[in-house]
Amino acid sequence: MPKCVRFAHETESVKIAFHVIVLSLLMARILGPGSAAAYTVTVVDASTRRPLEGAFVTFNDKVMKTDRNGAAEISGTGDAIGFKAWGYQRKSVAIGDLARASRQVALTPFQPKALYLSFFGVGSAKLRETGIDLINRSELNAVVIDVKGDRGMVAFKSSVPLAGQVGAQRTITIRDASGLLGRLHNQHIYTVARIVVFKDDLLATARPELAVRRANGALFRDREKLAWTDPFNHQVWDYNIAIAVEAAKLGFDEIQFDYVRFPDSPGLKFSRPTDMKSRLAAISGFLGEARGKLTPYNVYVAADIFGYVAWNLDDTHIGQRLEELSPVVDYISPMLYPSCFQFGIPGYRLPVQHPYEIVFLSLRNARERSGIPSIRFRPWLQAFRDYAFDHREFTGKEIRAQISAAEKFGSDGWMLWNPRNTYTSAGLKAEGTPCKDDAPQ
Repeated sequence: MPKCVRFAHETESVKIAFHVIVLSLLMARILGPGSAAAYTVTVVDASTRRPLEGAFVTFNDKVMKTDRNGAAEISGTGDAIGFKAWGYQRKSVAIGDLARASRQVALTPFQPKALYLSFFGVGSAKLRETGIDLINRSELNAVVIDVKGDRGMVAFKSSVPLAGQVGAQRTITIRDASGLLGRLHNQHIYTVARIVVFKDDLLATARPELAVRRANGALFRDREKLAWTDPFNHQVWDYNIAIAVEAAKLGFDEIQFDYVRFPDSPGLKFSRPTDMKSRLAAISGFLGEARGKLTPYNVYVAADIFGYVAWNLDDTHIGQRLEELSPVVDYISPMLYPSCFQFGIPGYRLPVQHPYEIVFLSLRNARERSGIPSIRFRPWLQAFRDYAFDHREFTGKEIRAQISAAEKFGSDGWMLWNPRNTYTSAGLKAEGTPCKDDAPQ
């Protein structure tokens, strides 16, 4: 073959090979919204650059977990991919950005340190702004906001029809939810939407067929004279999950379900026979379904539990047990208020005198019982006056002792509860300054 002819054929072969390579790259990459993806991404710690095993990669309604090398295979069509891992800030990456990058996503370590704003507290300019100011001046970096409060009212304008039908929209305390969340995120404040689930006076009263009843058929009301909905009823599930999805769409970082339990009163009637097995199935079933419906929004899911659940081997007669809860939520938030431990714990019969021990030993026992890591727990801490023992004020000393216990344990932060939403800097570090460890020596 003449040299010039061979050269021409080789040149053509190079061109064909080049085009094949380019076409392969284009097929393997995601070039823009809505295009197909088929490649590997790696999730790393932003501080150490070490691969994160077990991180969640969310693509549409599918969730993959990274392997020991921090890698996960992605395939499908969509606009963005969500990334999260326990103890880290969540992150969303646009498809085009990920395709043009190194396909390595760095997540930032983060432990929320929160205060709580109630349904009316978040609507009060004074209480809300005082709370936000304290967050900006101290080690606090997060806020828990009532989205659906203790009486069943929904704080923002909801498109869920049932919310309007039962009167849950009579009072709106967050008139511009998107604006509030945007402002909080601009100040690097982590946002948690608290949703009170089965304690719902409005829904139970308006729709008595969904309510818990006494043995004589009368509507059950608790010590606060509030009615409850039946945890077995899937209409109740759907209603609360729909509100949670709205909160996720608004941009909350985490959905926290409270009163996700049966009432702690004997002799009640439900739509199904109740025993420990059926109670556990109802509560874990609800949380599992909620987590599934929230998957596309890449939010964390948490459940508040009784403090004694950390110690009891049964379901505490309310459907809460660590073994069933841990597979269906990201974070478990035990309410470790010393005032609520009416029987104390082993070795400590007057809990208000031992706030450090109550928090640390309860968390340690919960970890040993469940086998899950410390980072999966984030406790509620007492920032209110004792009501059960000697009525002492919980000052900076008691608050700091609880915080020290949670941090010594290694929890994913902590949350301060004060039902009146009145907080001070007592017991808190100023932003960027160290604080003496109050752990017993």
